[in-house]
Formats: sequence, structure tokens, C-alpha cells
Amino acid sequence: MQKIAKLLRKHEQLLLNWFESQGLSSGVMEGFNSKANLTLRKAYGFKDAETVSIALYHQLGNLPEPKQTYKFC
Repeated sequence: MQKIAKLLRKHEQLLLNWFESQGLSSGVMEGFNSKANLTLRKAYGFKDAETVSIALYHQLGNLPEPKQTYKFC
């Protein structure tokens, strides 16, 4: 019993965090992380950090794409 009590006291904060979150998973955050990594791979070659930042805002924030200056066939 003493070992179990010591173990529970040692991990008290982690156990309380789990009960406060009611067992919610971090799936949403993992999804955002996957989308961000995909966007960074697509933006390979851009040299300006601001351009990559804008690409992330558009992908993760679902912002509208700007109108193209040039028309392609």
C-alpha cells in the first residue's frame, strides 16, 4: 500500500490533469501538426520566412486564396 500511495503522490498532478480533461485526446492538435508539416513540405524552396508564414495561415486558418495576377490556360 505504501508503494502505491507513494506512486500516486509522485504522479498526482498528471492524474489530476487527466481527470480535468475528462480523458480527451490530443488528436486535434496532432491533426493541426500534420497539416502544418504538409504545408511546410509544399512550401519547400521559399526563401522568405514571411511567405511560409502566410502559407501556414492560409492552410490552417482556411483563409481565401488571393486572386492570381496571371491567368494560366
